[in-house]
Amino acid sequence: MTEIIFIVEESPEGGFEAKALGHSIFTDGNDMDELKANIREAIHCHFEVDAPKIVRRK
Repeated sequence: MTEIIFIVEESPEGGFEAKALGHSIFTDGNDMDELKANIREAIHCHFEVDAPKIVRRK
C-alpha cells in the first residue's frame, strides 16, 4: 500500500478527529499539529510493516 486517506473533522468536544478510509484507524488531537503527529503514530502502530508512504487528509 502506498497511500492512506484520513477524513478529518472538528470534534464536538474541541480539537479534531481523524478516521482512515478502509482501515480501523481512529485518532484525535487538540490542534492540527498534534493531530498530524497522532496520525503518524497510529499508522505506524497499525502497519507494523509496509506502512503507506503517502498520507492525505480531507
